[in-house]
Amino acid sequence: MKKLAVIAFGGNALLRGDQKGTIDEQEANVYETCTHLLELIRNGYDVVVGHGNGPQVGNVLLQHEAGEKMYGIPAQPIDFCVAETQGSIGYMIEQQLRNVLLKEGLERDILTIITEVVVDKNDPAFQKPTKPVGPFYTKEEADKITASNGSIFAEDPRGRGWRKVVASPKPVAINNVKSIETLARDGQIIITVGGGGIPVFYVEEKKLQGIDAVIDKDLASSQLATQIHADEFIILTDVPKVYINFRKPDERALDRIPVSEARKLMAEGHFAAGSMAPKVAACIQFVENGGKEAMITTATELGKPDAGTVIFAE
Repeated sequence: MKKLAVIAFGGNALLRGDQKGTIDEQEANVYETCTHLLELIRNGYDVVVGHGNGPQVGNVLLQHEAGEKMYGIPAQPIDFCVAETQGSIGYMIEQQLRNVLLKEGLERDILTIITEVVVDKNDPAFQKPTKPVGPFYTKEEADKITASNGSIFAEDPRGRGWRKVVASPKPVAINNVKSIETLARDGQIIITVGGGGIPVFYVEEKKLQGIDAVIDKDLASSQLATQIHADEFIILTDVPKVYINFRKPDERALDRIPVSEARKLMAEGHFAAGSMAPKVAACIQFVENGGKEAMITTATELGKPDAGTVIFAE
């Protein structure tokens, strides 16, 4: 029986820190990342791809802001912008992965699914929004927007201005998981839960509605991997392994560790909250909920015998 893997593309798979974000830059980055999926596909894996959208959704919010200021076109909320980026980034991944496969003489259907992710409206994250999104404003501009629509702003630690902050609630359920699993196990490559998914909640018992929030894409991909009974969960990032004492004289790379050790290291505070901690937490979540093993690594390490940091079930 073929194995099913969920692979979460990190931000550097789409856009590098020194780039402007042109379509040529992003397509080249995506193509390079997709070449490293070949080993899994050749080895008979069924593949589901999740991805981030941080820079892209910020740019879309800026475009909406400019359109409203210059032309009076109503700016749309974050859930709408996440849907936009799911479509545009999914298009890039779908096209470039197909180009990679065609060059290698492989043929697979590749489908992008615009995906809603249900969150709990009572999640404590809504009481203390912390996730910055969108453009920078002056204090006066931020106050004006707050007065008009109740948005919450926080000052940037690097002094670049004020940014809107939104909640980052935990994913509760992924919509359409049965179809995603069926299609993936039938051999189609599925791109889904882009940007952590479109955040929605039940405003009443049988009515879904979008909400201003950003869902962590690694936690959403982990939740998806659990719900579709994936064998493996892989997070692609910009370091080959997870380290403790990162960038210190006594730093140490982690190879294969049981989930109990991963939990212990998390509790001891070895991983940065805005960086590696959510990735390790997502891997722990997957393994504790029935997954066999989860890996954190770079795309270039995929397929190597000692690739990445692997967290496995005991």
